[in-house]
Amino acid sequence: MNIAVRYALALVFVILPATAVLAQAYPAKPVRIIIPFPPGGPTDLMGRLAADRLTRAWGVQVVADNRPGAGGNIGTELCAKSPPDGYTLCMLTVAQSISPGIYKKLGFDPIRDFAHVTLMAILPSLLTTHPALPVKNVKELVALAKARPGQLIYASTGNGTSPHMLMEMFKWMAGVNMVHVPYRGQAPSVIDQISGQIELAFNTAITVMPHVNQGKLRPIAVSTVDRFPPLPHLPTVNESGVKGFDGSSWQSVVMPAGTSRDIVAKVYLELSAMLKSADTREKFLAQGALASGIEPDQFAAFVKRETEKWARVAKAANVKVD
Repeated sequence: MNIAVRYALALVFVILPATAVLAQAYPAKPVRIIIPFPPGGPTDLMGRLAADRLTRAWGVQVVADNRPGAGGNIGTELCAKSPPDGYTLCMLTVAQSISPGIYKKLGFDPIRDFAHVTLMAILPSLLTTHPALPVKNVKELVALAKARPGQLIYASTGNGTSPHMLMEMFKWMAGVNMVHVPYRGQAPSVIDQISGQIELAFNTAITVMPHVNQGKLRPIAVSTVDRFPPLPHLPTVNESGVKGFDGSSWQSVVMPAGTSRDIVAKVYLELSAMLKSADTREKFLAQGALASGIEPDQFAAFVKRETEKWARVAKAANVKVD
């Protein structure tokens, strides 16, 4: 064994114990979790749940730091550029996996610039129509859209948002053409759909379930590949003939790239335990979310698939945001 190899091995044996000690001592001071959206929404809710769990587990304050702007991109860029010392966490959402496909300039890469901790939850969307629209399932909707190309009107929460991209993926995969009307948020778009000004939309289940239960909106399919437990008889878009369709909103936790794997593992173990508890799963389901908790490597692969999928949809639909 030559001198260079012996030196390299010696260095490894010095570094590994030091890394283990670092992880054991972590955290030695307050930690912040960047929430790249305003207070009150699902990302804020789940970010604060994560912060509360880690605070109680570690006995060190984990502070929620709301940094909204540019559809979540400002706070996410801040997270990507923070020191990888374990003292910055960040909520990453489906919006940030869409961003690379629709923005010309972006200050982060959701695949390369983060240490992926875990997927916290999937939020299925429901494809709903106004009751006056003469369709009761996806097959009838596709037939009507083909018979009336460019006439059906759908709403979204803005260009490049998850509801917009879900419908663009639907149009692309089903081979139909419909008119997009972007809104500033779900509430006004749902109000106009209930009034009949808008004929259909994808919206998170938690947003539209009260209106579905009151008969003000008609659900015809679920956006995810699996059915939504509170509506077990409602088929998925995939089951309804648009093969391969699978999309949703999602919430997750990441850290800056380069963060020690031991520290990432320590964060993951706490969040995973929370997400596996029956109490958490029930709370999430009440918010229209399905708790996850997949391991860091699995989650990194998930983000890669999501980013590549939405880039294909954005290209096919020619969706761009300045």
